Amino acid sequence: MNHEVAVTGLGAMAPHGDEPGALFDALLQGLPAIQPVFPDLPKPAAAATVAFDETRWFTKLQLAGVDRVSQLAVAAADLAMRDAGLAAGDADPERIGVFAGCGMGGAAALEAAYRGNGRVSPLTIPAFMPNAPAAHVAMRQGVQGPVLTYSVACASSSAAIAEAAKAVQRGEVDIAIAGGSEALIVPGVVVAWQAMQTLAGFQPGEAGSAVRPFAADRTGFALGEGAAFLVLESAERARARGARSYATLAGWGLSSDATHLTKPDAPGQARALRAALRQAGLQPRDVGYCNAHGTATRIGDVVERNALADVWGDDFDSLRVSSTKALHGHLLGAAGAIEALITVMALHRRQLPPNANCNEIDPACQMNLVRPGDTAAPALEAAISNSFAFGGTNSVLLFRQPA
Repeated sequence: MNHEVAVTGLGAMAPHGDEPGALFDALLQGLPAIQPVFPDLPKPAAAATVAFDETRWFTKLQLAGVDRVSQLAVAAADLAMRDAGLAAGDADPERIGVFAGCGMGGAAALEAAYRGNGRVSPLTIPAFMPNAPAAHVAMRQGVQGPVLTYSVACASSSAAIAEAAKAVQRGEVDIAIAGGSEALIVPGVVVAWQAMQTLAGFQPGEAGSAVRPFAADRTGFALGEGAAFLVLESAERARARGARSYATLAGWGLSSDATHLTKPDAPGQARALRAALRQAGLQPRDVGYCNAHGTATRIGDVVERNALADVWGDDFDSLRVSSTKALHGHLLGAAGAIEALITVMALHRRQLPPNANCNEIDPACQMNLVRPGDTAAPALEAAISNSFAFGGTNSVLLFRQPA
């Protein structure tokens, strides 16, 4: 039996805060969270960081050996479970699973080890291992079912949510805590990304508008940190316990480009888009909004636009598109989770976050971008969230209004 998958809880620890409604309002208003960081670096850098009070979730003793990436995950997952109205004892712990994405693990622990002048904490390994966030979430929530980590760069948490949905659909778990976490805003990581020449340049005082997806003058992205989790369960179970359902996760598509480690491929992305539509039993014209991967890189934005145009065909103009990375930065392994949460909120509120900072669209990226101030979507029935990663992994999540 295949169960319909309901989204009943949302939790975030993000650059725009920890309350999904307020986070979404900030995006609607086009408020950037990207600011200058590390003024001592040779080249100016900007990132979106989280104002996080770890003492809300941890004692000083508990923090030993727990990297920021895991701290953020514990907090976001806890908020998602509370939002879903779930507490310890509400489900068999063996029937609960954690499905988490994390691209690079505990960067702060690794940076501290490298810069420790010969002193390396014995807890460095457990602090930076990529599956630490999922493990800490499981321990905090008492989860005894599958606890899995997916590490496929920028598609990590989107793939984790897709795999969680499969487990719920097949009845392998009753509740899935699905999402991801990333905390990479340390000097060594920022310098490494600068060396790739993928980060946006900016003038003093202009960091907030540095990321310009699909714009003619775009120069790249800014890193972000944070965590986001969705609680997934069968629609029958949600109805039986009187839970609110934000949306139905109706389809998902996973594909591999199998062409290049870092250069995206439109046919590969189109395969994931078509797979998500097929899984949901929908036609392209049924989907009214796309939260694009939209990294504001010269190549990536054009490839994604071409993939969408190929799949939507004659209905392409009816698809409204925006990339929220312009405002919250690129959360890498957690990008798919925060953007899935935003897509769910767009459906729930029938409003669309604008594509910020795009004063002049690149002619090669022509499409129906969501403009600031034109965010109403009263007829929105279905929406997708794209995550296209280094390594060639493509993940698409398709949400629709709850039944």
